[in-house]
Amino acid sequence: MIHEVDEALRALFRAEPLAGGQVAVVFDAPTRDWAAKVNAPTVNLYLYDIREDMRRRERGLLNEYDEHGTVTARRRPPRYFKLSYLITAWTRRPEDEHRLLSSLLLCLLRYEALSPERFSGTLSELGVSVPMSVALPPPEDRSFADVWSALGGELKPSLDLVISVPVTESPVYAAGPPVGEDGLRLGFSEGVPPPAAPPERPPARAPSGAELPVYGGRPDVPAPPQREPREPRRSGIRSRVAEDQ
Repeated sequence: MIHEVDEALRALFRAEPLAGGQVAVVFDAPTRDWAAKVNAPTVNLYLYDIREDMRRRERGLLNEYDEHGTVTARRRPPRYFKLSYLITAWTRRPEDEHRLLSSLLLCLLRYEALSPERFSGTLSELGVSVPMSVALPPPEDRSFADVWSALGGELKPSLDLVISVPVTESPVYAAGPPVGEDGLRLGFSEGVPPPAAPPERPPARAPSGAELPVYGGRPDVPAPPQREPREPRRSGIRSRVAEDQ
């Protein structure tokens, strides 16, 4: 994924701002030792930071369909990662470096995204444009001076290019069989016994042996007769749920 972005940027710069010139495009770390070995006009695109673009994260699952329009699997939506490049120009004169940076900046400002035709491999198969931004203020937790200090070099004019790349690698969850016109049948196991009936309480009696009236009933109204026991229930339940059309 990262190497595809590298090749797309190299091809873009060689086709437009650096067309016809003898300027090399590299992706090396611009350390002090590396700078001492540069002996030809060079544009360096140093990838110094990779982090997820949380503003583009989506929740839920995406459906995958077959040729009949049936859902066959589900997968997570793509996650975007920001690739931050530090673009610098290296020549013998500062004026030439400024001229190169100006040409690169004008080229990048003409595009808000890289089209799928500029990529090969995975990013080309996705068929989506890859958004990018250039020369924006750095985040609060990072400054370009810190980057140069970590590299051990001197502060140099540069362009900050950020490209948000989608990554589609995620687990695939197989979908269950589709529900047909006959509906979906649900049921319990045949071996489930019916619930047991609660035990009957004996009638309450006074010390003399007389049967006490039922609580809440009238003394002149006889107690209701005992109900006959119900037939045992079938050992299982079958239900059929028809799909709503």
